[in-house]
Amino acid sequence: MSTSKPTVLFVCVHNAGRSQMAAGFLRETAGDAVQVFSGGTAPRESVNPIAVEAMAELGIDISASIPKKLTDDSVKASDVVITMGCGDECPFYPGKRYEDWELDDPAGQGIEAVRVIRDDIRARVQELIGSLNLKV
Repeated sequence: MSTSKPTVLFVCVHNAGRSQMAAGFLRETAGDAVQVFSGGTAPRESVNPIAVEAMAELGIDISASIPKKLTDDSVKASDVVITMGCGDECPFYPGKRYEDWELDDPAGQGIEAVRVIRDDIRARVQELIGSLNLKV
């Protein structure tokens, strides 16, 4: 990784839950120390309202986020690519740091289940920040 700020891309199938929550946590915690992007292999039209509610409980607003289609360019431009359940549909480029976070999909789940997923994501984002040596 270069000395400039790292770029992290969070990827899940719909870009409506897990990747949006992860991006929200990283933006909130690391601020300008990192560039944060997210995308999905089959994006929904809007972010999961239960994910929005779960994040709002912690004071993080992801309600204005819009699911985006994952592109090869976004992967190429990223230093770290975190995948969450997209399997073989996620593009792979040599020289990138990849992590696959096995997380339940919040789609169709109630707030209690989504809180568990949210808290797991928060812990993983904290570990990611430490591994990137970000000054936060």
